[in-house]
Amino acid sequence: MSALLITGAGSGIGAAVARRLDERGDELWLLARDAGRARELEREFPGARTVVGDLAASEKLSWAFSHQELPGRLDGLIHSAGVVDLGTVGELTPQMWNRQLAANLVAPAEVTRLLLPQLRASRGHVVFVNSGSGLRANPNWAAYAASKHGLKALADALRAEEAAHGVRVTSVHPGRTATPMQEKVHRQEGKEYEEGRWIRPESVATTVLTALDLPGDAEVTDLSVRPGP
Repeated sequence: MSALLITGAGSGIGAAVARRLDERGDELWLLARDAGRARELEREFPGARTVVGDLAASEKLSWAFSHQELPGRLDGLIHSAGVVDLGTVGELTPQMWNRQLAANLVAPAEVTRLLLPQLRASRGHVVFVNSGSGLRANPNWAAYAASKHGLKALADALRAEEAAHGVRVTSVHPGRTATPMQEKVHRQEGKEYEEGRWIRPESVATTVLTALDLPGDAEVTDLSVRPGP
C-alpha cells in the first residue's frame, strides 16, 4: 500500500485518480481549500485523510501545513488542481494573470517544497497533471498556457535536482477532458459543451497510474494524452 497526497481531488481528473487509488487500497491524503471542503472530501472518500490549504494563497501554505498533521511517509504527490480564465493579452488583467499563476504554478511548487523531505525519504514520485497548453499556446489562452509552460519547467528542473534522492517526476499533458473546468471553458468560448467529444477523466487517471506504477528502474518524464478519433 502506498501513501499519496492529491490536490484537486474534488472533481475532474483529480477525483478520478483518487477513486482509482482508493479502490485499490492506497492511503489517501487529500488537499482541501478549507474545512468545509475537507469534510466533503472525507464523506466522499471514507478513510482518506485531509490537509487544509488554500492554493490561491500559496504564501500561507507553510503556516497552514505547520499546524496540521502531515503524512509521515509519502510515496506520491499528484498535482491535479488548477484554474482557467480565458482572454486575449489585451483583456487579461493582473488579477487574472496572478490567479492562474498562483494556483497553477506557484502553489504546486510550494506544496512540493513543503513535502520534499517525505518524498526524498521514500524515493517517491511527483506527478504534475499539466495540459496540452503546457506545450503550446493558442489565442485567448496566454495566462493559462504561461502557467502550464511554467509548470513543465518546474517539473523538468525538479526532476534534475531530485534525481540524486531517487525522486521521480512526471508531467502528464491531457488534451481537452470532460471535466467541470472544460464546461467552464466552453462557456467562456461561447460554445456548446458536448461531454462525449472529450477524453474521460478516468482515461487520464489510467495514464497517471501507469506512470506511478512503473518499476523503479524506469521513469516516465512526459506523457501527452489526446482525444481519440
